Amino acid sequence: MADGPMRSNLPPLALHVPEPRSRPGDPVDFSDVIVPAAGSMARPDEAASPHDMRNLSFGLVRVLDDDHKAVGAWDPRLPDETLLRMLRTMALTRAFDERLYRAQRQGKTSFYMKCTGEEATSVAAAAAMQGDDMVFPSYRQQGILMWRGYALTEMINQIYSNRSDKLKGRQLPIMYSVPELSFFTISGNLATQYPQAVGWAMASAIKGDTRIASCWCGEGSTAEGDFHSAMTFASVYNAPTILNVVNNQWAISSFSGFAGAERTTFAARAIGYGIAGLRVDGNDALAVYAATRWAAERARSNKGPTLIEHFTYRAEGHSTSDDPSAYRSAQESAEWPLGDPIHRLKSHVIGLGIWDEERHAAMDLELAEMVKAATKQAEKNGVLGHGMHQPFETMFEDVFEELPWHLQEQMAQALEERAAKWPK
Repeated sequence: MADGPMRSNLPPLALHVPEPRSRPGDPVDFSDVIVPAAGSMARPDEAASPHDMRNLSFGLVRVLDDDHKAVGAWDPRLPDETLLRMLRTMALTRAFDERLYRAQRQGKTSFYMKCTGEEATSVAAAAAMQGDDMVFPSYRQQGILMWRGYALTEMINQIYSNRSDKLKGRQLPIMYSVPELSFFTISGNLATQYPQAVGWAMASAIKGDTRIASCWCGEGSTAEGDFHSAMTFASVYNAPTILNVVNNQWAISSFSGFAGAERTTFAARAIGYGIAGLRVDGNDALAVYAATRWAAERARSNKGPTLIEHFTYRAEGHSTSDDPSAYRSAQESAEWPLGDPIHRLKSHVIGLGIWDEERHAAMDLELAEMVKAATKQAEKNGVLGHGMHQPFETMFEDVFEELPWHLQEQMAQALEERAAKWPK
């Protein structure tokens, strides 16, 4: 770019580069995080016009108060069995994460991603939907599969890419695909699931079906073009979709300011597209459930899509390839003002008199043993580097209905060379 003329009577332009609240070694400061009182947000009718609910994109829907009691119009008033099942599923998700994280550190798989602190954004959301509603997850929604009853051993087989991996080692670990549970294939490419979900929902509407779609992405992914294309289509065609943005404050080592969090909320992006927007306490399982059920009923009654921002915090690293201590204060997780979703729901059900610390401790032990048993079973099918994987020739399969002649020749040559190099 050619240098333009200097104008001495004007101040020089300055580029703004966002900076997080604290870096390693700095004191943690969450004073700018505004946490309104639980129950203070009004609950509009599911058919309300997006223009009449703009404030819900800037506030924070909360149900559990500081004493862990459910208050306000958003209280979903769930039966005891649903509350306890949600708690158990969230605890199972965390136990699974802990075990598989250690498995990666032991060299049994190449990669893993935990969702510690974010369990409510998947489990409570799944609980509020119908079991056959189509979900298009990102890579931190393993709780949906837990809620829908998918076998833990099958999940671990996929993580290990072993000989029983239904995806035949063709996906990165944790990128599941379970069509029988209406769980779309997870993609490592950011935000691709958004237009896929909207397109699926449009097809459901065209067919006169009753099923809706729901998708998830991180706040960093809202900067992707696919996010905005999906928002446009969802708005124009009134697609029966729930568009979830999990704002966990960090996209790998870049904080949410680089995706626009310094300027406004992520829920506020709904306003520009003329669709409903909700900003929700993502660590409050009852608030997540209530918001998702509201959005699902809105979509099912042909009132349009809803964008839900789940305001939460990524307590662990982005993945096993990440070291969060290199870019954020080590105390951030402990000082996050919205607390831990499992602890908050546990305190709520204890307060209701339907649970206690002894039963919770026993449940945690039971779930840890359950995950351990599933892991041992999956390891019989092989782990990373053990050679117990899919047959070599499967790399040529499942693309064409009938294998073309040139691939048949390549496969024969590859098998011949493999046999010569490794006779056994």
